[in-house]
Amino acid sequence: MRSEDDGGVTELARLLMTPAEAAAMETHGGTDAAVLLALYGWPEEPGLIFTERRADLRRHAGEISFPGGRQDEIDADLTTTALLEAQEEIALAPTRVELVGALPPVSTFVTGYRVHPFVGLVAHPSELDLRPNPAEVETVLTYSLELLRENYEMRRLIRRGIPIHTPTYEVEGQLIWGATARILGDLLDRV
Repeated sequence: MRSEDDGGVTELARLLMTPAEAAAMETHGGTDAAVLLALYGWPEEPGLIFTERRADLRRHAGEISFPGGRQDEIDADLTTTALLEAQEEIALAPTRVELVGALPPVSTFVTGYRVHPFVGLVAHPSELDLRPNPAEVETVLTYSLELLRENYEMRRLIRRGIPIHTPTYEVEGQLIWGATARILGDLLDRV
């Protein structure tokens, strides 16, 4: 058990679910994936690390997302998937992440994924040697939770010819929407 003088980690863990609680939730989707919400600056000035995917990718081209991806057969569990994908995509070593909890899984409508979000504390990005994997990631982005909250808006977007009413966050010219925005909204509601 952690002491109460642990930089707010115990309180953050109370606001989240355990990975087991999240895994037990029913969610649609045929393929499991996991993402890492790499939270820095907690609790004084919290922010999150995102990726901007390359514009020429077959899936989710140019989108803003959390580091993550589909679970591989060799991954011990979904937390391993989230950590290994963050390492592969932005060179965030698993040893630099303190996993604190999870959020409910989210389904993607178009691709049929069941995305399992995990929250981990990391050092400030200036103290990490983050490098985008040029095969997948255009750039690494960091935004404070305050800035994200200020830029929330429900919008009507057209995707593949279908109008959708969805939560969005537009920050510094970048639009966060879809599963990433739903996951982000859940985190912001909790903290």
